[in-house]
Amino acid sequence: MKRILVPTDFSKHAEYALKVAAQIAKKNDGEIFLLHMLELPTTGNDAVTRAHDIPELMFFKNAAVAKLDELMDADYLDGVKISRIIQFEMAFEGIIKNGEAHNADLIVMGSHGANGFQEMFIGSNTEKVVRNSEVPVLVIKREEDAFSATKFVFASDFSDEIKKPFEKVVEFVNKFGSHLYLANINTPNNFKSTKVAQKQMDEFIANFKIDNYSTHIYNDVNVEKGILHFAKSIDADIIGMSTHGRKGLSHFFNGSISEDLVNHAKRPVITFKI
Repeated sequence: MKRILVPTDFSKHAEYALKVAAQIAKKNDGEIFLLHMLELPTTGNDAVTRAHDIPELMFFKNAAVAKLDELMDADYLDGVKISRIIQFEMAFEGIIKNGEAHNADLIVMGSHGANGFQEMFIGSNTEKVVRNSEVPVLVIKREEDAFSATKFVFASDFSDEIKKPFEKVVEFVNKFGSHLYLANINTPNNFKSTKVAQKQMDEFIANFKIDNYSTHIYNDVNVEKGILHFAKSIDADIIGMSTHGRKGLSHFFNGSISEDLVNHAKRPVITFKI
């Protein structure tokens, strides 16, 4: 986790994410790319510079530079290599592009979640990044003065398609010295006997070099509640999930458990793209 991208809109949740990123950077001798996207409205096919006079653009940019400079002077960033990035672009698109352009190992974002109508029809930028990012995304929902990943819950069906993203899970838990709680959530609509579920988990984990782990089969009414309830039962520090990045009608009708967790979990959630 050497190269960490942290988008900020200067909200308190974005600062929660920056504080966690600083802790991770210090632990791994990493650097932070602090990103602010200036989302200026345009009309029709007008370019940004046609929708806004140049002096107005410069005013917004200079104000953002001043805020970033102030943020970068925070005590908790002492000793951390940090670069600022300001761009005129839609937030979620800019975050995805910068994650790739700067070869980020991790994106750390703050989120206050979304509920009800907003969750279904609008979604947050964080949710969109989780759905589309090839880079692992760590979502922070509250202030974490001493970020820890000691108890890491990874919930999955442990199918073959999970093996590739799970390599990054192993890398993460090894860096943080985590105990990995592998959780198979059993639901009424997708029930497996304990024998079958345990066999699948054992065969899956045999492909990886990891010693500090345990396997758990947890029954609940649906997968999301099962993950949240299991994480609470062990007082987990962080929840990990893989995500398909569904789009369009497939996403609308099927949804994404990872995105639901980003919206509803109080604990940090990290997602890994399949």
